[in-house]
Amino acid sequence: MTTNFSNLRVFCEYLVRKHGEPNEVSEEQLAEDFRTVYLKGLPLNLTTLKAAAASCGIKLSALEKMPQNVRGYHEVYGENQSIYFRRGDALSGIENTILHEIREMMEALFAEVQPSYAPLRTSARHIAANHFAAAVLLPASDFQKKIYDTGFNVIELSTLYSKSCSQVLLRMGEVMQGRLFMYAALYEPDAENQWRVTYWTGCSNDTDLDANVYGGASLFPRRGRAVVPGSLVDLVIQMRKPHLAQHITLLDSPDEDGLVAIARPLVVSGVPVKVALVVLLEQNRDLLLPQIERSKPVIVEGFHRHL
Repeated sequence: MTTNFSNLRVFCEYLVRKHGEPNEVSEEQLAEDFRTVYLKGLPLNLTTLKAAAASCGIKLSALEKMPQNVRGYHEVYGENQSIYFRRGDALSGIENTILHEIREMMEALFAEVQPSYAPLRTSARHIAANHFAAAVLLPASDFQKKIYDTGFNVIELSTLYSKSCSQVLLRMGEVMQGRLFMYAALYEPDAENQWRVTYWTGCSNDTDLDANVYGGASLFPRRGRAVVPGSLVDLVIQMRKPHLAQHITLLDSPDEDGLVAIARPLVVSGVPVKVALVVLLEQNRDLLLPQIERSKPVIVEGFHRHL
């Protein structure tokens, strides 16, 4: 029997029949099912996502004016379902908005088709929707291969997938979780031209617990942290060139196997507008080689307890 996935409720009913309780299904699995049903191997772009939304029975509308700090929202009135996005937004932003809102709409539908299901609260629903959108747009298996192929190059991956640097960076943390220790951050200038961390992510090695860094909160900047003068990122901003820091030590032992970090600027019209920083254990330095060979960074030696 062939199912007619003519609206989003039918899709949610299918997911419940296939997997059982919605809270037992990962966002990765939901994304895979969505791609299988609505995208059917087609290229992931705005045209196919608009077609997928239409197949779900969802009307899309671009608005000139949006509520402050909102890129999109949805409305549901009976059978009428609409998603609104900001006119003139970047294509990657519109794609993400469509998928984000579809996932949020699914929460209410899950509760309808599975009365025992307790919908996610606002913050958890927002996080799940972001994860779902990224998993649809950047499928884990293909994206993981490209991470290795590019040497963990956030800017190159952004260009390759036509996605924002922030979405690529956050997806790297999701896809690499459990495989190795990594910290990555995106720096951008604020209205006063003060460079700060705008996005960051991290992951750990679940198979070798010793191959991780613990208690490094002060070493690895979080969102909003300003660039420290003389840091690796500061050098990149000043010189407008990629930099590689080798032998970043955390202890006082000279034999310590420490960290390695690479920072690369995104330069537009001769001006750096973003800097992507990636930090790995020094034992995993070879994973950065594709990026090192292509970007030919300035080599920096001797950082100790800071980046």
